[in-house]
Amino acid sequence: METPWDYFMISMKLLGALSLLIFGMKMMSDALQKMAGSQLRHVLARMTSNRISGMLTGTFVTCAVQSSSATTVMVVSFVNAGLLTLAQSIGVIMGANIGTTVTAWIISALGFKVDIAAFALPLLTVGVVMLFMQKSKYKSMGEFIMGFCFLFMGLSYLKANAPDLQANPEMLAFVQNYADMGFASILLFVLIGTVLTMIVQASAATMAITLIMLSMG
Repeated sequence: METPWDYFMISMKLLGALSLLIFGMKMMSDALQKMAGSQLRHVLARMTSNRISGMLTGTFVTCAVQSSSATTVMVVSFVNAGLLTLAQSIGVIMGANIGTTVTAWIISALGFKVDIAAFALPLLTVGVVMLFMQKSKYKSMGEFIMGFCFLFMGLSYLKANAPDLQANPEMLAFVQNYADMGFASILLFVLIGTVLTMIVQASAATMAITLIMLSMG
């Protein structure tokens, strides 16, 4: 029988793993923006002549920087500067929300079938070495590699420390009580997803947690 202290430690481990995952995502995003920030701004300003191209641009930019929030902030600044109209910005933001699902595809395709976390530590060495190079381009590439490693290390720790509901009948019963309420259950879990994404400011992190829960049944 698990004690309250055990539950506390499990919660802290999960929060630590989630923090590592979010930190990795932010590090990747910042590094990519350093490497291609000016070019991305140029592309975003030019490739929004219609809604479809604007949506494709938003998808592409978000795939590149791995952050729909970064794309949205960029778009808002362009609207304020008069470089984009409101109609153009809506298309780009819609594309950004499509692009943010790429992280989930990467995690679902590689995160559970290939143990990338096993290669993370050796790869981290490469990232740290590049971090001390003189050229800023190599430094940014080193940051990107480190962010990639942290992301999958965090994912691995999340998976390892996720509570086994099948072996814990009390927790399983608690979850099932809220999963069998029909349409109310759907609304409840939509609310949980919304609140969680507002707290961590990363929809990809919320999707990663959901995918882990799915993989564990």
